[in-house]
Amino acid sequence: MDRILKVENVAKEYRLGTIGGATLRGELQAWWAKKRHLENPNVKIGAKQPMDGREKFLALDDVSFELNRGEALGIIGHNGAGKSTLLKLISRITAPTKGRIYLNGTIASMLEVGTGFHPELTGKENIYLNGAILGMTEAEVSKKFEQIVEFSELSKFIDTPVKRYSSGMYVKLAFSVAAHLNSDIMIMDEVLAVGDVDFQKKCLGRMGEAASSENRTVLYVSHNISTIRSLCTKCLVLDHGHVSYLGDVETGIAKYLGIMNEASATDFDFSEKTRRIDTRTTSGVKMISAHLNNKDNNIYSTGDAIDFMLVIQSSKEINPVNISIVNQYVDGVRIGGSISNNLVLYVGENHIHILFPTDNIPDGIYSLEIHVNSMDEDGLNSRLDSVKFAIPYSIQNRVGVYGKDWQHNVYGHSMYRPLVVENVSHKA
Repeated sequence: MDRILKVENVAKEYRLGTIGGATLRGELQAWWAKKRHLENPNVKIGAKQPMDGREKFLALDDVSFELNRGEALGIIGHNGAGKSTLLKLISRITAPTKGRIYLNGTIASMLEVGTGFHPELTGKENIYLNGAILGMTEAEVSKKFEQIVEFSELSKFIDTPVKRYSSGMYVKLAFSVAAHLNSDIMIMDEVLAVGDVDFQKKCLGRMGEAASSENRTVLYVSHNISTIRSLCTKCLVLDHGHVSYLGDVETGIAKYLGIMNEASATDFDFSEKTRRIDTRTTSGVKMISAHLNNKDNNIYSTGDAIDFMLVIQSSKEINPVNISIVNQYVDGVRIGGSISNNLVLYVGENHIHILFPTDNIPDGIYSLEIHVNSMDEDGLNSRLDSVKFAIPYSIQNRVGVYGKDWQHNVYGHSMYRPLVVENVSHKA
């Protein structure tokens, strides 16, 4: 493996509030007063004295990880978790308070709109300026120039000073420069959200190409889980400055969304579940619980169906009904599902034995969304009860499965696979 980045026990500490004085004279006066244990002569009467450095904020604490050439790392976490601070440290914009960062290559970073651009220079001049910063010669930049301009869709404005660009135009040019000039590491923060949807898709495709075809390393921060999933090969989850998880993307997303608390459970209580979807409160039908029969820790690695018992409470007999199950990633992105044949719901508790097929589902973390439906004379379904994120589960070590059969809209014509169900409560 060709290691290109190593972050070793890195911490970054900031002092809260305003730091420093307005002039050198003010700084010297404050220093001399402090040395003599006197009040700062520059502070107005009644105002608080400046902090002495004891109030500090640890933005990052003991962060360590490594990346190899060609890997794409998605960095996710809540606002204030330390994502942007980490990218600034790796980009050498600021230095860590503790720890070390080892780099084996050049970096092109895009952390804020307009980063690295001189407002008085034109788009063309800024392209050459960025190339020079990366250590490229004028001839090397010229070879890439037409590609950069074409990708940015700004040929009409390339000779205009960038101070006249909109934020979207800034992003388009900045990304084009970072993506096409010779750098070993591409660092992208959430700034792509400023651009239009079509350009965002084009940027994600370009980053994926840079990692897979050009063997460049990508660090990508985003709150958009679907882009993390589609682009990245590894996931780093930050929580209040600490590394909460580092590993495969689906597990990282599950950690971030906090849906893995039940991942090792076999019994699921829906009676007071906050993830319930209230569709018809007067239906008299309510899913109470589910119990897994065939697996511990909800891990599947063969092609076995998920075998579970669903308990449904009904205030009246309903005939016919069916059970439909939507398979989705843990962030709610639907990728397919199954529907049962008709059955009868009787008054009281109904124990429905269900086998959900997992064939052709690739490795990852998923959850089942369960619906109970009645059917009218025209064969149209009417929703009686629904529970989202009902049963979390994972697929592991499934070799040679890429899940293409599942990668379509949940309402697509090929969505449903047969779902085997049986009401065992009133079995003869």
